[in-house]
Amino acid sequence: MIGPGARAHIPVLLDEVVAALDPRPGDVIVDATFGAGGYTRRLLDAGAVVHAFDRDPDAIAVAGTWPETVENPPRLILHPRRFSEMVSALAEEGIASVDGVVMDIGVSSMQLDQPGRGFAFSTDGPLDMRMSQDGESAADFVNTADEGAIADILFQYGEERQSRRVARAIVAARPLSTTGQLAQVVRKALGYRPGAPKDPATRSFQAIRIHVNAELDELLAGLSAAERLLREGGRLAVVTFHSLEDRIVKRFLRDASGASAGVSRHLPAGQAESAAGAVFARVGKPLRASEAEIQRNPRARSATLRSAVRTASPARKEAA
Repeated sequence: MIGPGARAHIPVLLDEVVAALDPRPGDVIVDATFGAGGYTRRLLDAGAVVHAFDRDPDAIAVAGTWPETVENPPRLILHPRRFSEMVSALAEEGIASVDGVVMDIGVSSMQLDQPGRGFAFSTDGPLDMRMSQDGESAADFVNTADEGAIADILFQYGEERQSRRVARAIVAARPLSTTGQLAQVVRKALGYRPGAPKDPATRSFQAIRIHVNAELDELLAGLSAAERLLREGGRLAVVTFHSLEDRIVKRFLRDASGASAGVSRHLPAGQAESAAGAVFARVGKPLRASEAEIQRNPRARSATLRSAVRTASPARKEAA
């Protein structure tokens, strides 16, 4: 277990995320993906009140040891549920709006580092991949889905060009029960040679994990929830780790900021936002990790941060 002061898993782009959120004492901020609590730690240190969401019971158990959960009133409030439910969860606490929302999308370092969770294939473990530790597992999916369904998932979520070949090999090798077994099947199907720059099993593992956890649907729902929950001037910061996630966030902010409405860029900022009915403004340029951070934390190499500030415009109907 990781204790309240632990810094073993520092999230990527930490300084940049905190700068985008600009936390002030008393601000109410949602950490939609608590994980090991790296963002939350810095937000609490800045004097904010944090509502932390995580569907992983292990993460919630870690957070429950933090002293801020027992302050009177508590400055760290835990929600063992999906972040797409943040509007209803905070309504239950009597909160209708917040000052900031941060999301770090995808699997956490804590989950990757535990072979028993089945997210990675660097060490053999059960073929699980469930963030919430309940429902359909990766083993359930690969052992019961038909070949076409598996191929579709590998192509859609893993961008695996040879998805049909891999799916055929998976079905032929069933039943599969460990990460090592699945990785070997994928490697054999794709003609993997040790020493190649990237293990081809990576794409299939990503695809199956995203499917098992409905990650992209959750991201879309979470962005809409943040749009409804953020007050005027509230800040959104989203960190993604691959192109599928980043495209969703980029498209969401483009549409929500009115950038796709054809509004003249020569209008003053306030008039442009009003003309487009923009619900987000001051959309920041995508930020990526420095070489120094990548040296400290190789996982940061693929990370992208996008941020924006909520306007006074009402949430769009599609976000309701």
